[in-house]
Amino acid sequence: MNTRVSFLNSPFLLGFDQFERTLDRISKSAAEGYPPYNIEQVGDDGLRISLAVAGFTFDDLQVQTEDNQLIIRGRQQDDKSRIYLHRGIAARQFQRSFVLADGIEVLGASLDNGLLHIDLRRPIPEPKVRTIKISGAAEGTPEPQTIDVSPDKNPG
Repeated sequence: MNTRVSFLNSPFLLGFDQFERTLDRISKSAAEGYPPYNIEQVGDDGLRISLAVAGFTFDDLQVQTEDNQLIIRGRQQDDKSRIYLHRGIAARQFQRSFVLADGIEVLGASLDNGLLHIDLRRPIPEPKVRTIKISGAAEGTPEPQTIDVSPDKNPG
């Protein structure tokens, strides 16, 4: 029996089911430690992910976005012509995923001295405040009313 307790089970957090599933998926994949990576703040709205991918070439690496995920894959091929007396550096494969928040834009990727850099930009959100009119039963029909809470399409 699975008796997992969620920190998102508060009645004040509505619609976070998908977010919780994403967190579960991330925690399962976080156990894989290869390749090591850094995440840096670059300026006010920039991020840079740097992965240590020594020995990988441009052709061995692939950077893609799928839905709201940034996925980096690496695949090296064994050179069959080499005869190793000691093999301490194995040709390996990896897949590293990062979940991107809405609005995060991948600007580009570069390979430099064994580090794969992926530059991202996150928009600085503007606060949104909107007042919803409350109508009473005396103003119209006594039936329940639907309140439209969608953002204004053309403010001002």
